[in-house]
Amino acid sequence: MSTTTKTTTAAVVEKPTGMLLLFIGLMLSMLLAALSQMILSTALPTIVGELNGVDQMLWVITAYILTATIVMPIYGKLGDLMGRKNLLLIAITIFMAGSIVGGLAPDMPWLITGRAIQGLGGGGLMILAQAIIADVVPARERGKYMGVMGGVFAFASVAGPLLGGFFTEGPGWRWMFWINMPLGVLALLVVIFFLHLPSKERQRTKPDVAGMALLAIATTSIVLVGTWGGTRYDWTSATILGLAAVAIITSVAFVMVERRADEPILPMHLFRERNFNLTTSGGLLIGVTMFGAVGYMPTYLQMVTGASATNAGLLMIPMMGALLLTSTGSGVLVSRTGRYKWMPIAGSLLVAVALFLLSSIQPETALWVICTYIGMLGAGLGLSMQILVLIVQNTFPNRMVGTATASNNYFRQIGATLGSAIVGSLFTARVADLLTERLPGGAVSTEGGANSLTPELVYTLPDVARNAVIESYNDALTPLFLYMAPLGIIAAILLFFVKEVPLATSIAADPEPATQAGKAE
Repeated sequence: MSTTTKTTTAAVVEKPTGMLLLFIGLMLSMLLAALSQMILSTALPTIVGELNGVDQMLWVITAYILTATIVMPIYGKLGDLMGRKNLLLIAITIFMAGSIVGGLAPDMPWLITGRAIQGLGGGGLMILAQAIIADVVPARERGKYMGVMGGVFAFASVAGPLLGGFFTEGPGWRWMFWINMPLGVLALLVVIFFLHLPSKERQRTKPDVAGMALLAIATTSIVLVGTWGGTRYDWTSATILGLAAVAIITSVAFVMVERRADEPILPMHLFRERNFNLTTSGGLLIGVTMFGAVGYMPTYLQMVTGASATNAGLLMIPMMGALLLTSTGSGVLVSRTGRYKWMPIAGSLLVAVALFLLSSIQPETALWVICTYIGMLGAGLGLSMQILVLIVQNTFPNRMVGTATASNNYFRQIGATLGSAIVGSLFTARVADLLTERLPGGAVSTEGGANSLTPELVYTLPDVARNAVIESYNDALTPLFLYMAPLGIIAAILLFFVKEVPLATSIAADPEPATQAGKAE
């Protein structure tokens, strides 16, 4: 980093007003991405019922996560090379375009396409906001900012389901897409006028087009294997085996290309750092549990407990409130003490315990018990997510912070994508099988049959049919929580071996690599 850049960076940090406005702009950008991940959760049963697409339900969530995952390393690398402000503006614009497509969607394919376009922008919103904070705040002080960023996700996770329920029961679910337009415009204005970053000299390098293409193909193949395997196609079918082969071949080719590229989007030397490998692996496992559990919990609450869309959102407040408290609290604690290793370990174990308890719930389980369990899950996630990003950023010099942050988030999103896809695929298949097995003939007289079941329709059915639907949704989802619980334990074991390297106290100083710190001990 040049002397000019160091001086400019320091000036930004030293101005409280400038830092506040900068932070507001970043929070608005992250709010767009975070709201989009959660706002559809309470409305999903109604949306897929109206569009006759229960069998395509998982793609409404998976499409967004998949495209966001693919573009994360691209945004990270381009931000390191050419600066992040213009990229952030582009990401916001793409996200708004996807919202328009989703808002106008006449059927499920259009809706899924809109969500995919949203993801192309949302991936940039998440990565660039985290990287920009690293541009202007030293690692030792960054914990409290990263904690607030985690709090934004917690807030969005509460506001999202509530807004989703409000729009579903009020003006209509399409307003969940239209709400992004005024928020997007406001974010654009704040970024344009108040986001002043140190100037970055653009480097003339050959774009890693081959790496980008191979990464997209490999990621998509992996997700399709997780989504279709064992449900739409047998695991030994030509389609699944072919996709697995494509994933392996393109992954190997990607590694070879990245080793030779001038500016690889996912540099292989990142994997020489022990802390990067451990936190990335732990983050991937946490991503599986988070999106595997959270994505379908509001659907469970509506279909099994009879909660309205709005009430299902309210019932998620304990989880998000706990996430907000532990995320912001751990961030402040890190900034004060400089100690951080124990937090993601404790968080991962708490996630495992919460998932085990959630696997035991039944249709007659009291709502306060369910809320307690999901509150424990939120507390564990809050202790883990942002601290893992901080550890990665502290492992590498500032000139690589965007690439390192994006690479770590990429693998966490791979976990999120697989968690959402596999859990959604299994959940959808199990629900369909159980409904076919348990519903009396002719019990659902709507045109789409079981695919058109909405929460409102379920509670107009005769007792025998209603109970069959409730028990089917419960028996389809709760065993999946038990299957995911060991992932939290494995993540805790991996994170136990993280080296607690002192946090950098200035932006200009390059942190000591964790591998070297390990040798010095």
